[in-house]
Formats: sequence, structure tokens, C-alpha cells
Amino acid sequence: MYPVIKMKKDKRALIGAVIALVGAVMMLFGAAENEHREVFEKAVRICLECIGIG
Repeated sequence: MYPVIKMKKDKRALIGAVIALVGAVMMLFGAAENEHREVFEKAVRICLECIGIG
């Protein structure tokens, strides 16, 4: 069984907010570099290969 880490609710909320902020910043960097287009192209390629067209 995994040990339960006891911490105060405010500290836990702060850690959650920091993780969410880091994730949002990473998403903005990816959008600025047009990574969403590359991910979409790869997804389409994989889907077409899966059904045997590509």
C-alpha cells in the first residue's frame, strides 16, 4: 500500500495551483511553436495507417 502524505489543505492547494500554472505555461509555449499542428498531423497519419489507407 502507498503511504499517505499528510499536509495542510492550503499547502496542497498551492502545489496544485503551481502544477496547473506550469501546465498552462507549457501549453502556451507549444501553441506558440505551432506544435498542435504537428501533433494533429501525426494523429491523422497514425489513424490512416491503422485502417490501412496510409
